[in-house]
Amino acid sequence: AAFIKNMMQQRGIKTEVLTLPVKGASPLVYGEVLVPGATTTIGFYAHYDGQPVNPAQWAKGLEPFKPQLTTDRLDRGGKMIENNTLPAKVPDTWRIYGRGSSDDKAGVFAIIAAYEMFTKSGKMPKANFKFIFEGEEEAGSVNLGQYFNQHQSKLKTDLWIICDGPRHVSGRKQLVFGVRGDVNADLTVYASARPLHSGNYGNWAPNPAMRLAQLLAGMKDEKGMVTIPGFYDDVVPLTAEEKEAIKNIPDVTATLRDELAMISPDGDGRNFQELLNIPTLNINGIAAANVGSMASNIIPAEAKAVLDMRLVKGNTVEGQFNKVKRYIESKGYHVLDHDPSMEERKQYPLIAKFTMRSGGYPAQKTSMSLPMAAKVIAAIQTTTPDPVIKQPTVGGSLPLYIFETILQSPPVTIGIVNYDNNQHAENENVLIKYL
Repeated sequence: AAFIKNMMQQRGIKTEVLTLPVKGASPLVYGEVLVPGATTTIGFYAHYDGQPVNPAQWAKGLEPFKPQLTTDRLDRGGKMIENNTLPAKVPDTWRIYGRGSSDDKAGVFAIIAAYEMFTKSGKMPKANFKFIFEGEEEAGSVNLGQYFNQHQSKLKTDLWIICDGPRHVSGRKQLVFGVRGDVNADLTVYASARPLHSGNYGNWAPNPAMRLAQLLAGMKDEKGMVTIPGFYDDVVPLTAEEKEAIKNIPDVTATLRDELAMISPDGDGRNFQELLNIPTLNINGIAAANVGSMASNIIPAEAKAVLDMRLVKGNTVEGQFNKVKRYIESKGYHVLDHDPSMEERKQYPLIAKFTMRSGGYPAQKTSMSLPMAAKVIAAIQTTTPDPVIKQPTVGGSLPLYIFETILQSPPVTIGIVNYDNNQHAENENVLIKYL
């Protein structure tokens, strides 16, 4: 936050770091450029935090928080550039590897760099500019609403431009009018009160890992569609304008199948774009005892999974969570919000703990007929010969409903990075030519 504040001030942006009297709350960096007589105010948002990192999963020679230049993607033959030396003209295939390089340090630096180039052009802005850079987006923006409530007048704009996420897979530039919501949940299935010898107790003691696997497997069919009753029922149908926009978006199925070496995608025959407009149920991870060199012949006492549910318009955080909870209960489980006591273990044959993680939020959509958005599209179009894609929504999540409900300001999103950036995973990278 301090680094970003310094960057902004060096470029003539009036800047301050906003804080909250909340333990662990990250600062919000705010800046403004006010133009005498301006009747329009445009805001720009990006976030400076990143996802957690397991350095052991990154490619040899990479350190997640030490940026590394490469000649191409490492998994297709790219080489690391010694001493990170940039030539006068950077080749189109070169990348920067590092956590947050694409999500969303690229967004932060792009906004600030764009303003710097604007001032160097000698042109005077006709609108006020406001900037916010958040430090908690990857944790669900748990304090952003409080910031907005405390600084409503300061943060009011006619439009917020969100700089986060990738370009379209085709490489074409796009303006995005909506994002999915998100809610994460922890699921634990219990069996015996302690781990047991797999020979002495096998065939008699239930295995919680097997039970968890069976429970999770039943949540989807063989085509990858969620089987939980009512999971798709409250989805708001696409408008005629949204359907028309989707028709004009290039089909990326062949590209993704080849890129990911995946010949049989989920979705029951629906196209990629259609699937972005329905809710998801994903397993982020599963754990039970140990694997690899640490594996031992035991029956574990418990097995855990983290579930990730992406929401679309019509879904609520509590609604989607409760649909999954009711499904678990329908399979005979007594569902708790705490670890079971010995008394509860002795009372119920099937026990699960299912709890919602903090930071969940609903989806958001901005009208595709918004006049200000048409001006943004026209501005983007001046930078590319290809038609700008109008995207009703993207697969990722951002807390944009807070902009709409608290600030009463519509948001739209411009993604600038490459689609194959590995955001949230190991070996995150950004294609330099897109910056």
